[in-house]
Amino acid sequence: MLDGNQEQERLKRLREQQLRARDPDTKQRQHQRMTAQRERKRDKSYSLGRMWRDIPHLWRYSIFGFVLGILVLLILPLLWDSPSAQLCSFAAILVFTIFGGMLGNAIDVRENIKDLTR
Repeated sequence: MLDGNQEQERLKRLREQQLRARDPDTKQRQHQRMTAQRERKRDKSYSLGRMWRDIPHLWRYSIFGFVLGILVLLILPLLWDSPSAQLCSFAAILVFTIFGGMLGNAIDVRENIKDLTR
């Protein structure tokens, strides 16, 4: 059983927690905090790597898929001596680009859901 002093401390913490939960300015403070973070980010120098990270995953993964398809276009005719090798290579470009776009879109949606749940 808790003694009187511990019980008072527990009740004080509970009251503080309840007040924080009902504080109407929490959303405003959170918005101000996010705005300040954006401003600090904006003031930093902008590098090529940061520019690449700012591109949505949909486009990044589509570019990766396209590059992978181009590699298939260059390598497959060397390995497979057939007139249909080039046609299959173009199909691979299309398939890898579409698959990359779908994968990138899934990652973007996942990040958007994470942002909304915060």
